[in-house]
Amino acid sequence: MREIVLDTETTGLNPQSGDRVVEIGCVEIVNQVATGETYHQYINPQRDMPEGAFSVHGLSSEFLSDKPVFADIVDALLDFFGNARLVIHNAEFDMSFLNWELMALGRAPLSLDRATDTVRMARKKFPGAPASLDALCKRFQIDNSNRQLHGALLDARLLADVYLELIGGRQRGLSLAGQHASLEIAADVPKADRLARPHAASPDELESHKAFVKKISNAVWSQ
Repeated sequence: MREIVLDTETTGLNPQSGDRVVEIGCVEIVNQVATGETYHQYINPQRDMPEGAFSVHGLSSEFLSDKPVFADIVDALLDFFGNARLVIHNAEFDMSFLNWELMALGRAPLSLDRATDTVRMARKKFPGAPASLDALCKRFQIDNSNRQLHGALLDARLLADVYLELIGGRQRGLSLAGQHASLEIAADVPKADRLARPHAASPDELESHKAFVKKISNAVWSQ
């Protein structure tokens, strides 16, 4: 099973009011194990960067001015997605931005049903507890000390660890799978007949034993 853990950074909170995607980070998971394959791209939003958004991710208009626009990276992004499920923290937010960008290019939108929302997972598993990415990193003792600012690829990597903990622990089931595999292999291997090991004592061992017994005073067998 292939899943893509996804995070975006944007110019604001609402694509319908002109906010745009400025960074996308993705981490691939196969059979609930991170493979090390990633996708990362900065994107020129072709607009200014509001101060509030800059304070969150630190991406300025100047920095993004020479980066590709979304139309230039959409094919590579969708190729990386393939048919995988998308794992997103607050999926409705990121999906709304991606779908706004896709529809602006005349592309089919991504189905929200395709996304696994880790915010909902966390709230269901820990009712009433904080469900932010930082709070979940703290809960699962995941090192997020490098997260002074939000960054799409860094956050996707942290979210991948959080997601694997939410579904039962990182590298979930590997030890059990290995045990089951070894048991199956052992069951299929025919066992060769073994000769009984010799167990008779040697003459030297008998003499040593006799000498030792003589040293025992008031032995039950001598009464």
